[in-house]
Amino acid sequence: MLIAADKFKGSLTAVQVAERVTAGLRQVVPDVDVEALPVADGGDGTVDAAVAAGFSRHEVRVAGPLGDEVTAAFALRGDTAVVEMAEASGLQRLPAGVFAPLTASTYGSGELLRAALDAGARTIVFGVGGSATTDGGAGMLSALGARFLDADGEPVAPGGGGLGELASADLSGLDPRLASVELVLASDVDNPLTGPKGAPAVYGPQKGASPDDVATLDAALAHFAKVLEGSIGSKAAEYAASPGAGAAGGIGYGALLLGARFRPGIEVMLDVLGFGPALERADLVITGEGSLDEQTLHGKAPAGVAAAARAAGKEVVAVCGRLALPPQALGRAGMRRAYPLTEIEPDVAKCIADAGPILERSASRIAEDFLR
Repeated sequence: MLIAADKFKGSLTAVQVAERVTAGLRQVVPDVDVEALPVADGGDGTVDAAVAAGFSRHEVRVAGPLGDEVTAAFALRGDTAVVEMAEASGLQRLPAGVFAPLTASTYGSGELLRAALDAGARTIVFGVGGSATTDGGAGMLSALGARFLDADGEPVAPGGGGLGELASADLSGLDPRLASVELVLASDVDNPLTGPKGAPAVYGPQKGASPDDVATLDAALAHFAKVLEGSIGSKAAEYAASPGAGAAGGIGYGALLLGARFRPGIEVMLDVLGFGPALERADLVITGEGSLDEQTLHGKAPAGVAAAARAAGKEVVAVCGRLALPPQALGRAGMRRAYPLTEIEPDVAKCIADAGPILERSASRIAEDFLR
């Protein structure tokens, strides 16, 4: 039995999900052999998943999205690091109810990458998602040695809004160690940098951007790419149109400028976490996340787990807070059945508040259905 589930956002971490499912299974079959491998798709929770899989946790002080200092962590095993941009530049780093769509910066994410380099990383998995920022990765690049100046030769203001004043870009000062590191951009979205499907239009409103802010940010990021074209040539425009450039407010674009290779986040994380060998040992796989819905099918962790398990001929069931997929869609995704908490407790607020005990009861149902 392999439990490979993501977090229930706002209720349980992926580690807690695995603990509760294990407890529920053992209430019915006390001696069931369970292996837990908490998973993540590159967004928030990615470092925690790596630490649960045996990586060591390293904490550093970096700039938060508003410039104030925060304690952020990355994970390291051997010379492979897992860096999660949300640790430094995520929405959870903003005060409750506060958004800063035009000024939030990814500078701290660049500091996290530099800390991973200082720790000896030769391969860096850069998980992006859950960002508070829409600055195209300019802050991150600045922390790594790039210079972005206005017409007076002064650094432009932090955040995507400041890029509208950009007059020159100089990447020659980037940390030379980046040239010899394998950087993998791990994301569950493949949006380009700008346009109708770009970072500002699609994700800006989630970060508090008004329609006017979205227009401002889209123009600023397009201008950013244009100025970079004058500095580094046609690659700047190619990267802007590439899948993943728009990930996490365009930090994907900044990562591509650093030479990153884009891969779906869950694929990368399953490789890094050692999912393949664990899958071979399992006869049933339990995956899941807070909400199983249409988004799940587009690169989220449960879909990646189910696809890999189905390819290996393993049966998969899912646990979730709420289920918004019909049985046919579940089946096409490789999941035989889902067990939503709302099946036990219809009140969604109670499901969120008491997710742990209700999840144990769901897991007991799985044991009754599949292990007896």
